[in-house]
Amino acid sequence: MKLARTLFFIALVVVANASITWLNNLPQDAGVDVPEGKVNSVSFAPFREGQSPLTQVFPSAQQIDEDLRLLAGQSHTIRTYASSKGLTEVPALARKYGLKMIQGAWIGGPTIAKENEEEIAALIKAANEYPDVITRVIVGNEVLLRGELEPEQLLSYIRRVKQAVKQPVSYADVWSFYIRYPEIAKEVDFFTVHILPYWEDEPLPVDKTAEHIVKNYQRIRDAYPGKPILIGESGWPSAGRQRGPAVPSVVNEAKFIRSLVQVANKNGFDINVVEAFNQPWKSKLEGVVGASWGLYSVDRKPVFPLTGKVVENPNWPLRVWIAGLLTVLAVGFYAKRLQTLSALPLFAFVGFAQLLCALQVNQTADLWYTSYNNLERFHALSIAALGIALAALLIQRGAELLRVAGGCACLPVWSRYLFLTFVALAFYKAQALGLNGRYLNIPYPLTLIPVAGTLGLLVLGFIGGERNWRQVLAGIVGGTEKTGGVCQLSALLTVAGVALVAFETYQIMIGTNFPTAYPVFADRLHAGFMTTLTYSQLQGWVLLIAALIVQLPLRLLAGVLILAVPALIVGETCAFMIGHDFIEAHPDFGERLQTAVIYTVTNGQMVYWLGSLLVLALPLWGGGRTVSRTRL
Repeated sequence: MKLARTLFFIALVVVANASITWLNNLPQDAGVDVPEGKVNSVSFAPFREGQSPLTQVFPSAQQIDEDLRLLAGQSHTIRTYASSKGLTEVPALARKYGLKMIQGAWIGGPTIAKENEEEIAALIKAANEYPDVITRVIVGNEVLLRGELEPEQLLSYIRRVKQAVKQPVSYADVWSFYIRYPEIAKEVDFFTVHILPYWEDEPLPVDKTAEHIVKNYQRIRDAYPGKPILIGESGWPSAGRQRGPAVPSVVNEAKFIRSLVQVANKNGFDINVVEAFNQPWKSKLEGVVGASWGLYSVDRKPVFPLTGKVVENPNWPLRVWIAGLLTVLAVGFYAKRLQTLSALPLFAFVGFAQLLCALQVNQTADLWYTSYNNLERFHALSIAALGIALAALLIQRGAELLRVAGGCACLPVWSRYLFLTFVALAFYKAQALGLNGRYLNIPYPLTLIPVAGTLGLLVLGFIGGERNWRQVLAGIVGGTEKTGGVCQLSALLTVAGVALVAFETYQIMIGTNFPTAYPVFADRLHAGFMTTLTYSQLQGWVLLIAALIVQLPLRLLAGVLILAVPALIVGETCAFMIGHDFIEAHPDFGERLQTAVIYTVTNGQMVYWLGSLLVLALPLWGGGRTVSRTRL
């Protein structure tokens, strides 16, 4: 009978998790269907996992053929960004599937002048060889925004192409750059403007983007009446960091694309959606969000439909089943001893186990989905391994608080160092966010297990009769060892951390476009090293930070975590305030500060992250008073 009660509670919490997950993944209305399920034009970059223009690894003709066959049912036109190297076959294959093209030439700064010449030559050749396919050409993409060329240098390329082809010629950049550089506007045959509300200096919620698109289109029209305008890029990410009220999600991407098509049809706008496929190579430059703008995933599956209702995560039932199975295993380990508990503590323990299991499954699945190479997968698996280990110890601690398990001598020590590893991870991610906050994910999911575990143990301790919260949390960080042992551990972590940072720096230096971008070895070494400060996947920096903090007082660590909260708020606020367009929209400093602060503190992901840091500080602050010196 008592076993049946345990099974009933397991079923109850699994059903509760399933219900919550189901409600969060109900099919949602994403707006009016896209007519015929086809967009007017879509950006096409055919790169798959392991391929990148930075490493000069290009897709095969067969892969491009497969992609264009797929896109022929989704779009009337494709826009490309380059013409040479592995993309010379695109026009012929586009003709095969009845697709029109807006052909682009990728040009950059003086360090790639030779490549620029190859691109211009390839663009001219393709435009003249396939006039029935290539209807317009674009010379350069956001090269002024990146600061790689001066306007006069860009103009020379545009004029050369205009003299050599019959198609209309343009340059593509953020809409505001045509306002800043009227000499470019005068030279082009049509304007190619990028209107990306997510990336604007003042980001917008997805339901207010239609007005923004119309307003900025009209700015270009008012400034330069008469010339055709192509909205060359407009889209929304399906995953990644939140920027103010702009929230990446599958449903929001679907809403934006459908709204964009409606606005275009209503106003007669010429539009190009960015982009056809998620681009894994962009994750190293722009984080998860940069890789997540596609109508299709990396493995060529639709991210969302252009017609009908949209589900945020169609695979949610599998996650629920896995979390339920893990809960059965975790609770089953204590099944006999749990039979002595009354209903409330038994239900609380089962619920605690299910919460940790569900969070772990969701965290691992999301990290794995947004991992685009083996290093990123290693990062995902390492986080998962740490989370599983800590979750097991937290469940054991919960059983001890409810007095259904005896005290384990190794529990305080292992939980202490696992918890401190997550603290080291939080420190690393916090500083990375400060150095490269525009692109990096806000990392609150990485600390879900220690955060939920800390709060859950406080509840279990209260139910179990332990009213001293410091004593409850001391079980997480209370284990330690004599100074000699700590020093040995710190030395081991230091050696491992240095080795991993050195190896990852070397891999970065020989990969992507680093040898070309940084021909001087010292510059390349510095750039590779700085990249690991914000984008380390092998956890080398986490080990180095852990080597330091295992020797520091717990309350000092708690204080640093607490101070990180206002520091991150200031950093995020300043990032908004220094934006050129943000300053123009809010010239008054007080108004600009108020608006930036509001965007920061209403960012749900940021609030979760800041709250996570404060919760992580709790065991360190409380455990700092009760910890005693014991041997490992």
